This record gives sequence, C-alpha cells and structure tokens, in this order.
Amino acid sequence: MTRKALQFGRYDYAAFTGSICFALCSLSIPLMIVEIGDALAFPLDRGGMAAGGLLHLFRSVAMVAALLLCGNIAGRIGKRRSMGGSLLCMGAGTLLCAFAPQYWMLIPWLLIAGFGEGICEGIATPFVQDLHPDAPERYVNIAHSFWSIGIAVVVVVVGGLWTLGAGWRAILAGIGIVTLLASALFLWRENPRRKYPEAAGGAGFREIAHHALEIARVPRFWLCSLAMFFGAGAEFGLTFWSAAYVQLNFQTGAWVAGLGTGAVAFGMFLGRSGFGFFARPDYIRYVLLGSALCTIPVTLLLALLKPGILPPALGFPTLFLLLILAGTGVATFWPSVQVYGVTTMPELDSTMLYICFSALGIPGCGIFTLLMGVIGDRYGLRGGILVIPVCLALFAAVIFLECWVFAKRRKNSGTA
Repeated sequence: MTRKALQFGRYDYAAFTGSICFALCSLSIPLMIVEIGDALAFPLDRGGMAAGGLLHLFRSVAMVAALLLCGNIAGRIGKRRSMGGSLLCMGAGTLLCAFAPQYWMLIPWLLIAGFGEGICEGIATPFVQDLHPDAPERYVNIAHSFWSIGIAVVVVVVGGLWTLGAGWRAILAGIGIVTLLASALFLWRENPRRKYPEAAGGAGFREIAHHALEIARVPRFWLCSLAMFFGAGAEFGLTFWSAAYVQLNFQTGAWVAGLGTGAVAFGMFLGRSGFGFFARPDYIRYVLLGSALCTIPVTLLLALLKPGILPPALGFPTLFLLLILAGTGVATFWPSVQVYGVTTMPELDSTMLYICFSALGIPGCGIFTLLMGVIGDRYGLRGGILVIPVCLALFAAVIFLECWVFAKRRKNSGTA
C-alpha cells in the first residue's frame, strides 16, 4: 500500500520551533554546568555534581506539576494557546536564570522554566497528532527529532558565543529572549481558513479526572509508563551529563565538551527522523527492544573509555562515534512508547494518555540525572555513566514483558 507524502503546515513548523526552543532552554544549563558551578560555588570537580543533578530534579518536579494541570489548561484555552504559554514560561525562566546571584536563586527560576517545559511536554505530542491523525507515528517522531536539532543549535550557539568571549549569563539571557519571541508562532492570530483543529468545547476538570481514572485502571498503561521512566532516565542522563563527562574526563574546553552533546543530538536526530520517515505501527516494539539491547554495550564502552586507553589519533573519534551511536539508540524511546501506548489502547482518551505517560516519565529524567551526579561525586562521572546501561536493561525487560509476554497472554485470553 502506497503511503501519502508528508505534508507540513504552519502549526507543524510552530511545533518544530517549540521543540527547538524546549531543547535550548533545557540544555543550556547542562552545557555550561561546569562554568556555572565554578561561578556559583558548586564546582563539579570538587563535589558539586550532586548539586548540579539536583537542579534538574527541581526542574522535573515543576514539569510533573505542569503535566498534572496541563490537561485542564488545554481543555480551557486550547492546545494552541497552551503551547504558546509554555514557551513564555520557558523563556522567562531561562532569562531570569541569567541574573541568579547564587546557586539557590537558580531554583525558583528553573521552576518557572520547568513548568513551561511540562506543559510543552504534555501538549506537544497530542498537538501534532491532532494535526495528523492518519499517521501519528510518522509525524510525532519527526516533530520530536527537532528536539535533537535544538540540541545541535544550542551546542553551536554556546560554543560560538563562548569562543567570542560571551559569558554564561549573556548566553542564557539570549536563549530566553529568543524563546519568548518564538511564542508568537502559536499566539499570533490565525488564518480563519486554516485554524488549528481544536476539539470542540474543551474538557472540564471532571471529564479530565474521569479520563485519568479510566487510564489508571488499565495495567498496560502502567507497564508503558514504567518503560517511559527507564527510557527517560537513559535518554536524559546521557544528554544532561555528556558535556560534563567530556570536559572533566578528557580535560577539554567547553566548546569540545559541547560537541559531545552535539554528537548525542546528531544520533538522536538520525534515530527519530529516520524512524519517522519509515515507521509503521507494527515495527515499534521491535525498534524499541532492539535499540535498547544494542545501546547497552555502547554505553558500557563509554564508561570504560578514558584518556590513554587508545592512541591519541583514535581517542576522540571513538568517543564521538560512541556518543552518536548512544544518541541513535535512545532516540525513539520517548515518542515511540507514547505512540505505542496510544495506538494499543484506543478506547482511552489519547490526549490524557500522552500527558499521563509524560507525567510518569519525567521523574525518570530527574531521578537518574541526580543519581548519576551522586555516583559521579563518589566514583567519578565515568562511574555515573553506568546508570545508563542499567536503565537500558530495565527498559528492554519492560518492553519484552509488555510487547511479547503479556501481549501473548492477552491474545490467548481474548482480552484487550
């Protein structure tokens, strides 16, 4: 059967830009965490890694709070305005972080940014699915691939401005302002003939609570959420700590360290966009299990790699190749588990499912990022990297149970 050619419109491009800005705001601090730590008295090479990881845990708390509320917010003001408001919060929080005089003052501003990121995380996927209900597995993966493009952009921006002598405060301020301006792509008045397809009316609190209770009663939802939790830990742990891992373990400058994050982003872009162009719903479980199992040895090699273990001519090429492969391996976890869950539970409200999946996946980002920092303080960041293959192994186990063991039992018993 011939598939339709991909077609994009204004709100597709708005979603792509939103994903890029999401990445800019989320990754700007991790990319400069070593320098921020030195400036705000939590140096990473002298016991400050846990403090660095704690920053994202606070951000994750705000994201989960936003996810719990964003269904009601979207029901009242619509997905389009919700997405625009999320960019306003992200931009304002990031801009305010640029003026933080000490470590603890970063936290309230990160809570503001995190709240915006939580709304974006909960609404962005159903926002795209509502535009393309005929092939969500293709468009959702492509939209999510722009998160990776955003990472590449922030690497170039941070590295370029760093070499020109800009400080971390100026860079954060610039990213905040750009994100504030990007909100206009969602909030600017619509073409009356090409309006975003908002659901008629909008859901109230009671309806949202009813959908959430229906979802919570389904065992398959909890298995998919557990996969989201471990997959998020692997993906964001790798993304958050890759720059610090390169900078501290290989004694490089911020520019080269940023390229390490860029390598992860490039791999994620390859994984998401490639699967987005060629995806079919029945491929998802094989891609999820296979990519997790293949990425375990890659991340183990990252933990073992250190200066001097390879000839100088091979050291950095090997490092960046492993980072690209690791990024490719974890790329499809977040969007594809969500699409898998929604397509296999069609009786449940899809928007609320996406929000619930994100609400239970986001804590994995914060918890495992903090855990990597705590282990890094005690054993070095190479030790912290070992958290990633553990997450991958647990993710693979959950996917195998859900997609093969329990799926077979459901089929034999005739249940959904």
